[in-house]
Amino acid sequence: MTLAPARENVLAWLSDRVPAARIKHILGVEQTAGDLARHYGLDEAKARSAGLLHDLAKYFKPPLLLQIAQKEGLELDSVLEAHPHLLHADASAIVARDEFRVVDREILEAIANHTLGRPNMSQLSCTVFVADTIEPSRGNTAELTALREASLQNLYAAVWQTSDYSLKYLLETRCYIHPRTVLTRNWALQMARSPEIGNSTKKSIEQITS
Repeated sequence: MTLAPARENVLAWLSDRVPAARIKHILGVEQTAGDLARHYGLDEAKARSAGLLHDLAKYFKPPLLLQIAQKEGLELDSVLEAHPHLLHADASAIVARDEFRVVDREILEAIANHTLGRPNMSQLSCTVFVADTIEPSRGNTAELTALREASLQNLYAAVWQTSDYSLKYLLETRCYIHPRTVLTRNWALQMARSPEIGNSTKKSIEQITS
């Protein structure tokens, strides 16, 4: 059992299971999550580890994702049953635990929360959630540039705006929206607007950048 597996072992495992473009994305999330964690005074090593492991189950087939979820006793609703791909985050955390012996709860939760988020998730989870959308290989649109700027100002605002970005895409493409995405968005918006949280966040930024 370990806090985090050897990076080369994870990359070797991934190279046999995901295409090169996905590995590029994974490495981008690893770097971006680490950068955000350092910026906000969080555990950079944990953030990088969660980023590296976040898409282990990305290309698992729907029946396997459902099987893993049922075996683990995860709660399945109509949206997840209709779109098992949404389970890949939870499944990736399970693979990290079972295949790579990761036992750190914060890392496992950050992996599990990277797609749908979760109200009251840790700041470490927030870094991976945001990094999954803004890492460099996603492109350089005006919306992504704004998200990247927001990510350095207030972590909760970045989660809320990342959720809005995802919701806009889902609405435009007429896809199902999982309730957790909405709940995460509303929670992050509330946190970002909180005077107490907002002040502490600004102070942490000033301390890091001074």
